[in-house]
Amino acid sequence: MLNRVIEQYLCAFVHNKPSSWSKFLIWAEWSYNTSRHLASGASPYEITYGKNPFNIPQHITGTSKNDPVDNILSNREASFAELKKKLLKAREVMKQFADSKQREINFKSGDWVMVKLRHHR
Repeated sequence: MLNRVIEQYLCAFVHNKPSSWSKFLIWAEWSYNTSRHLASGASPYEITYGKNPFNIPQHITGTSKNDPVDNILSNREASFAELKKKLLKAREVMKQFADSKQREINFKSGDWVMVKLRHHR
């Protein structure tokens, strides 16, 4: 399951430049490991290590006295912003797809329903 999630992150982020996926793998992994999951209420990092995941503080451009470090951190912030935008878009597309297969059914007390106990193949 983890590989599928990371693959979806990368597809959402590098669909314009597929050959650049390796640059963003670490950020996709970090995003997955620090995101809270609905089922467990915790992040994978928190479940594995028993503590909150580390957080990378935001960088304010021009605050570093070293220009190459400032450039790297600025590029990182731009990558984070782009990744966040792409992941939100991917989440919306997945939600729309999942919701399109759902239907609203209301049952009243006393209604007969058929329960199928085997998986549908």
